[in-house]
Amino acid sequence: MTPPSEPPQASRRSPETPETPPREQPSSPGRPSPERPPPPHPQGVTLTVATRRSLLALAQCRAFVQRLSALDPTVVMAELQVVTSGDRIQDRPLADIGGKGLFVKEIEEALLERRADFAVHSIKDVPGLLPDGLVIACVPEREDPRDVLVAPVYRTLAALPAGARVGTSSLRRMASLKAVRPDLTIESVRGNVDTRLRKVDEGQFDAIVLARAGLVRLGLAARATEVLAPEVSLPAVGQGALGIECRADDEATRGRLAPLHHAETATCVAAERGVLVALGGDCRTPLGVYAERSDGTLHLRAFIARIDGSSPRHLERRVPWPDSEDAARDLGLTVGRALR
Repeated sequence: MTPPSEPPQASRRSPETPETPPREQPSSPGRPSPERPPPPHPQGVTLTVATRRSLLALAQCRAFVQRLSALDPTVVMAELQVVTSGDRIQDRPLADIGGKGLFVKEIEEALLERRADFAVHSIKDVPGLLPDGLVIACVPEREDPRDVLVAPVYRTLAALPAGARVGTSSLRRMASLKAVRPDLTIESVRGNVDTRLRKVDEGQFDAIVLARAGLVRLGLAARATEVLAPEVSLPAVGQGALGIECRADDEATRGRLAPLHHAETATCVAAERGVLVALGGDCRTPLGVYAERSDGTLHLRAFIARIDGSSPRHLERRVPWPDSEDAARDLGLTVGRALR
């Protein structure tokens, strides 16, 4: 396969460059699926992976590619870096410009136009319904899904003084924080992880809230001053998990991705995305959903609120562990419908 020509807004860099971030080290429980050898494939094949250009996107993409390459070192991996609409527009809240789907739109176009063979996404950025012709073919083992507080001076949520400025771009986090600390001043902050950390270091905010998974993948886990329990800040749908997307009819690529699919993570994510689909949620909706395996059961928790964080509604279900991802998704659909 000849590497595709470079589109004007994208660039390709080999995953083997010196700036490759460290391998991802998942911290969540559960045994990974056995990494069986992929189907036979002619030597000299090149697979192109599409990714956003942010440091976090590159770190998690390259960590996954390292694992994939280890299964068959004869396959040449090329990297297509795509600048998405969500990356370009930084001066307005996501809720005002179309939602998190803007982080995947151009990447999905690259897949459909065959400029890339698969894409690595943070699955929380992927809308509940995919474009025709594309599938999430692989969900690797999940990283820690919890939110964290970064508060260099005050350290914890409880220690923040009344009126302290807390930055987040998430309506879900805003609603969660208001529920436990209505005396705080919650303000929107955009930018990549490094940009947000710089703003709190410079004193523009007293604290910011981030996903722990992103800090772990960047080697910055120590920056968190408090891990927020799900009872305080229920994670976003799929938070901490990756979704590997490819064309539905590309059986060869799907076969290569299959050994890295983690069944437990995929089942939990399917339940969470079922809630998302039932509610038609996006980043313009304060929505938190978290599924986890506990003593042979699937424990699913969800909440939704009005855009200003008011009138929150909570629901949780605990059922025997589903025998398929479809069954988990059906549970999520049921919970989501009950929250309407």
